[in-house]
Amino acid sequence: MNPILLAVLIVAGLGLAAGLVLAVASVVMAVPRDEKTEALRACLPGANCGACGYSGCDGYAKAMAHEGAKVGLCSPGGEQVAAATAELLGVSGSDLVAQTALVRCGGCEEFTARKLRYEGIPTCAAANQFYGGDWLCNYGCLGYGDCRTACEYGAIKVENGLSRIDPALCRGCGLCVKACPKSLITLLPGGTKGVVRCSSHEKGALVRKACKVGCIGCMKCTKACQYDAIHVEKFLASIDPEKCVGCGACAETCPTGCITIFGKEKAVFEEELPAESQS
Repeated sequence: MNPILLAVLIVAGLGLAAGLVLAVASVVMAVPRDEKTEALRACLPGANCGACGYSGCDGYAKAMAHEGAKVGLCSPGGEQVAAATAELLGVSGSDLVAQTALVRCGGCEEFTARKLRYEGIPTCAAANQFYGGDWLCNYGCLGYGDCRTACEYGAIKVENGLSRIDPALCRGCGLCVKACPKSLITLLPGGTKGVVRCSSHEKGALVRKACKVGCIGCMKCTKACQYDAIHVEKFLASIDPEKCVGCGACAETCPTGCITIFGKEKAVFEEELPAESQS
């Protein structure tokens, strides 16, 4: 037999044998498709933000399919995703508690000043490593927009050195919360009526030197509140959303104007948080 032809036949035979082995292995060792998980995953937005409490969209889809996880935990997906996943699982739609991110700081350039001229990498993470940033307040927003970069929905902009979040665009994914090196951004549940826009734990005298709209821990707000909804701890006031009724008494008595009652406070911010829940 022609040596060349023999070589071709041998190679072809080996290729055929290898193909048969791989075909058998693909059947024997195949991982069964989880059609329910795949269908649920297809409904999710793919942000992989972790706002649902699971390891991204894949983890949440698997948890809904096999672990009894509630539908409606996907803030970026909203009520549309909640309804679609509920239909696939054959359960009633869960009430989706809307969440909106908010920056707990009001210290823009109008109300504070810089302690140094920072000329390093223009990110909050980098600036924070250099004496806590360039603003007088070590607790305030650095204003270089790491949160804006992290946001996939265009909900954040930086104005006068302060990050601002548009509640109409915010999907409550929490990526901005993770991106802020100062931990200034928090997710507020829908229906929140009031918030203290400050995160400083310095004593009042130091706060006044650093920022005109910072909380000085004077406790006037606590005395004005009839619902025991606001308390001062470590020189910083905070509002309990479960108790706050939005009367505005605390904001009216606050000497620095650091308290916002949504729908009433118009001096600096004019946002409105979304409704408490969506079906």
